[in-house]
Amino acid sequence: MPAFISRTPRLALALVCAGAAASGCSSFDRMSYGVANVVTPYRVEIVQGNFVSKEQAAALRPGMNRQQVRDILGTPLVTSVFHANRWDYVFTIKRQGVEPQARKLTVYFKGDAMDRFEGDEMPSEAEFVATLDNKRKNARVPVLEASEESLRKYAPANPPAAVSGPQAAPPLTAYPPLEAPTR
Repeated sequence: MPAFISRTPRLALALVCAGAAASGCSSFDRMSYGVANVVTPYRVEIVQGNFVSKEQAAALRPGMNRQQVRDILGTPLVTSVFHANRWDYVFTIKRQGVEPQARKLTVYFKGDAMDRFEGDEMPSEAEFVATLDNKRKNARVPVLEASEESLRKYAPANPPAAVSGPQAAPPLTAYPPLEAPTR
């Protein structure tokens, strides 16, 4: 026990002297900034919402029902009980080394029919893809739409023959209940 007591003051004095020397040394500060600039932590890309392209916004027409709008734009990010005739499509992306992007599109309905939409200027699909790849400069953007010629390459060699015999049953319009009725 006496050996432990005699070592404690010397250890404390050594730590205090080392701390004082390090804090008073301006070259230590410059070195720490240099290390901090070289070593950067990984930052997770944050993507939220629905990306709406210029092509999708151009496909919207007044009078479309809610399901048609949902088929074109996807499920809205924000729907409110208090604003039942308004859907908000918000898209944000935050990436390391790139300015954050945020776009908003609001669709207004009268009853079940779309009345109008308004929002930010939307980029085309090709423009958006070009902004995603910030590592490679002058990168070639891939073709995003399939043409009739490119689809013919994948057509089956032998088209299926017409089926003769009993016709397929029409699709069900009523479905059985999910739970058995209570008795």
